[in-house]
Amino acid sequence: MFYTASMKNKALKSELSSIKAKVRANIEASAQSKNQQKIIDESLQKTNESIKEVLPDEKQLFADAVGQVKPLVIDTVRLIKSGHKSNTSQKNDQEYNKANKAIAQFHFSDEFEPNLNKQGPMKYVREGVDSFEVKNLRRGYYRPDLILDLHGLDQHQAKKELAALLFACQKEHAQCICVVHGIGSHILKNKVPHWLVQHPDVMAFHQAPLEWGGNGAILALIELKDKYNRN
Repeated sequence: MFYTASMKNKALKSELSSIKAKVRANIEASAQSKNQQKIIDESLQKTNESIKEVLPDEKQLFADAVGQVKPLVIDTVRLIKSGHKSNTSQKNDQEYNKANKAIAQFHFSDEFEPNLNKQGPMKYVREGVDSFEVKNLRRGYYRPDLILDLHGLDQHQAKKELAALLFACQKEHAQCICVVHGIGSHILKNKVPHWLVQHPDVMAFHQAPLEWGGNGAILALIELKDKYNRN
């Protein structure tokens, strides 16, 4: 089918008219939507204003809820310690004072020079104790119940800690202890055996096996004086 120029022009005009009609309809719909949104916003605003007018002030609500109140009078509360302590507190204080007293009363002498074996590993056995106990310590037959590490302490601190450890042995029923003195400048390495020899509870000691410090530690056997003695 063939189309003339006039027919084409009519078709184009018709199509343009249709497009214009659609654009006009969209514009009118958009304007109507905006007007509706504006109406909704105005309605919400009026509603909120009406609610505010109806609801009372928050401060007034709180005042009505609590009613009449009196101001608090600030009192100073003074705690008065009772003149007596509980049995548990007294017992703990007595044990603490007893431990401190025992530690303070036992003084290791730095001038004492025991006759210890200077050849081979450091060892000692008290008179009247089976010399086989030294071998038991060397062979690892005894495992330490308590371990004291003296690294970083000076002589005064080390002596105090060692005295506390030996006192604790009776309370904790520790038959074997390990004192880690290290090597360093050999000061504590030389002093620890001299101090241990002076204590009456020390039965024997020997350089510790490798698993407990080797040349930097000593295993000591302690005589327990109560019914918990494991011998």
